[in-house]
Amino acid sequence: MTRNSILNERHRALGSSLDGETWNDMSIPWSYNNDPQDEVVAVRTCAGLYDISALNILNVTGSDAVSVLDKLVAIDVTSIAPGSSKLAAEVDESGAIIDDIMIIRDAQDAFRVSHGSGKTHETLTHLAKGKDVNIEADTDGHILSFQGPKSLEILAPHIDCNLAELPYFKHQKTTLFGCDIYIARGGYSGERGYEVYCASKDAVEIWDTILEVGQPFGAIAASWDSLDLARIEAGLLFFPFEMPEGDTTPWEVNMAWGVDVNKKADYVGKEALLKLRGRERFKQTGLVCKSSSAVEAGAKLIKDGKEIGVVTSACFSRYLMLSIAMVHIKPEFSQVGTSLTVVGSTECKAVVARTPFYDPMRLRSHPEKSK
Repeated sequence: MTRNSILNERHRALGSSLDGETWNDMSIPWSYNNDPQDEVVAVRTCAGLYDISALNILNVTGSDAVSVLDKLVAIDVTSIAPGSSKLAAEVDESGAIIDDIMIIRDAQDAFRVSHGSGKTHETLTHLAKGKDVNIEADTDGHILSFQGPKSLEILAPHIDCNLAELPYFKHQKTTLFGCDIYIARGGYSGERGYEVYCASKDAVEIWDTILEVGQPFGAIAASWDSLDLARIEAGLLFFPFEMPEGDTTPWEVNMAWGVDVNKKADYVGKEALLKLRGRERFKQTGLVCKSSSAVEAGAKLIKDGKEIGVVTSACFSRYLMLSIAMVHIKPEFSQVGTSLTVVGSTECKAVVARTPFYDPMRLRSHPEKSK
């Protein structure tokens, strides 16, 4: 079923054709009239507003909701408190990652599952057979992501809660500009930010008003091209682009944080996943390329005439003035500073680098760490 954002007319007015590749059956505003590099600067210095309604949201309720979700992912869902959320590793029976997923707990028996383009809905439906659990796709809800260092200052006067006290990965039911919403602290940019979950009937008003009250600060609407730039700078994963092998494990892409290794309950792929720990075929790391443009996803990494890895995502970051890439590389070549050659339609020299490229200590998204 094709979905459409209620904000499509706003995206067209900003210059998006909405004719490009869809994601999760929804047309995406990949670009606006602005240069996406300028939009990244706005996100890094003030704030940018993204329409991320193409994320899939499943409402999962019922007395068995927690036990069913606990079988879906490698984290301990029972430990998630209402008003909290956690990213998780979701794998198949072979231990391979099959989706991006976040478990959001609203109440004891009420969850929202946010996921990408993988098999979450299919797997969850199978696990729910015979259980007291109801799974419904939310086809009405819209998600607006407001990212940047001024996001708190812009939103706080207009929201009916103490936004400054909302911790990372926490959310609250409240009102914004008089509209009923959930507000969550988080995002995909490497900056402090907030995600507004609202009904479609309120999305246009909330979008317009955020931009109106944010305009004096320098806030702007931002396209998905700029979101991709920002997330690569921040070293954030995107399924399936960072999992091109098709059987990539969490251990190979630095996702140990998505696995509770001491979780006692069984879940899909548990035995295989734990056996694969310490058997990584490659490591996910960064690359700084000696190039004035982005290298290609899928380009090969070559050292001493041998293929040692592949580029998964890449961009030229004007904010950092660097050509950067996220790569899979054989563990013995993953040491920072290792020199190699990137071979795609063109060649360039490169060196292995740590990620994130931007704000390596995550102090922008978690400023409380600096206190």
